[in-house]
Amino acid sequence: MPDWHPHLDVWLLLGGVWVAYVVAVRTHARTAPPADLEERGRRSALFSTGMALLLVASDWPVHDLAEGYLYSAHMVQHLVYTLVAAPLLVVGIPAWMWRLVLRVRALGAAFGFLTRPVVAIATFNGLLLFTHWPEVVEASVSSELTHFGLHVLIVGSAIVMWWPVLSPLAERPALSPPGQMLYLFVQSLAPTIPASFLTFGRSPLYPVYETFPRIWGISAITDQLLAGLIMKIAGGLILWGFIVAIFFRWFARERDGWDALALRQVERDVRAGVLK
Repeated sequence: MPDWHPHLDVWLLLGGVWVAYVVAVRTHARTAPPADLEERGRRSALFSTGMALLLVASDWPVHDLAEGYLYSAHMVQHLVYTLVAAPLLVVGIPAWMWRLVLRVRALGAAFGFLTRPVVAIATFNGLLLFTHWPEVVEASVSSELTHFGLHVLIVGSAIVMWWPVLSPLAERPALSPPGQMLYLFVQSLAPTIPASFLTFGRSPLYPVYETFPRIWGISAITDQLLAGLIMKIAGGLILWGFIVAIFFRWFARERDGWDALALRQVERDVRAGVLK
């Protein structure tokens, strides 16, 4: 296990983003109606949790294990970025803040294009394949600047990918519940391609990880196998968890809607009977 040491650049960057968010939310709260207080607290908690997860995945020991010992730790790091922290950030940023950011015409136009469902899923998975290319992986563990840039792209592409499911903006709405489930089902299938190469590969796909010190007796090929299983199983479970949650929320809403219609019909029948 690498010796403990904090990555101050990570703390400063993520801490600065979190402080800016808190200041913006509190400033906006001065003119917001009191009814928004509960919603503001919920979103702030979600955003703060997402930022905390980014910090955990980017600092010791996950960062050190991922960049100098185990590719499976690298996979855990990316799953936290894309499938756990990113959706929390999307829903944690209030609608007014999204509108403020996307008010810049060029940025709003680019974001609108990238968050179209087909484009979003193609962008995310295209970047997923790119970041798992052996030469790219070697470059990321050899250069801090490349490493940082790739992580920014990964988190950004994940926000784009989650938008068709979790959009908080009425003018840029999420898909319908059936569309969300189909979208996430397709997304759950896409990573099986790189995961299969990792799981069934008979030789290490990333020679640079063979040069790193072995830890806990895990060989390079076993490490690669673990990485593939984490991508396929853990990633799939997270996405299917969202699919199940969306289904039951949709079912409950539709059931409540039908119950309300049925009650109104009963009320009309009773009144009609009384009038007779």
